[in-house]
Amino acid sequence: MALRVQFENNNEIGCFSKLTNSYCLVGIGGSENFYSIFEGELSDTIPVIHTSIAGCRIIGRMCVGNRHGLLVPQSTTDQELQHIRNSLPESVKIKRVEERHSALGNVVACNDYVALVHPDLDKTTEEILEDTLKVEIFRQSIANNVLVGSYCALSNQGGLVHPNTTVEDQHELSSLLQVPIVAGTVNRGSDVVGSGMVVNDWSAFCGLDTTSTELSVIENIFKLGDAHTPAITADMRAYLIESMA
Repeated sequence: MALRVQFENNNEIGCFSKLTNSYCLVGIGGSENFYSIFEGELSDTIPVIHTSIAGCRIIGRMCVGNRHGLLVPQSTTDQELQHIRNSLPESVKIKRVEERHSALGNVVACNDYVALVHPDLDKTTEEILEDTLKVEIFRQSIANNVLVGSYCALSNQGGLVHPNTTVEDQHELSSLLQVPIVAGTVNRGSDVVGSGMVVNDWSAFCGLDTTSTELSVIENIFKLGDAHTPAITADMRAYLIESMA
């Protein structure tokens, strides 16, 4: 299911965390409440790693990763790299990347199989992405924005993109990524979807301002909590029939 959370009165959750199917990174210096929400939902299945990247807390914008690997910018310190490497599952590769677009989370959006990247991303970075994250790469813009990582949230179940994305573009992205795509917002109308939320195959975290309508769109497109829905619907239907009888 999708949960609402804040990082020190800030709703841009995608800036302070990075969520995949095999690990979750969270920025240091947040409140206990922020960490307890992530750990309560995730710690039974994947590690929740407290870290900084290049001395910054905006780790979600600095790195890009999926269940196969994690790429961090060249400015990441040796100590940070060692700490993350020690905390990640053994199957996850971590690599430093020398790329002039150093905020990798802004220029790459990916799930476990495909990645959308900034049209001007370095060719070497693209090869490292393919090798480390084991993804197929498409150079793409979203609603004329080249910062695909900022305006798109992806999982293996679906994707949420900038609200100005045309229906044709949604269909094109959907066929590239092989998952359903919908245009929408987070945090009461914010179009910076990638910064406003994080998602994996079974949970999502959004800023505290996210409305219930936005939450229901997120839960539907990412197929969150689907397992419970049919049972609840069946119970309600049975109850209705009984009460009418």
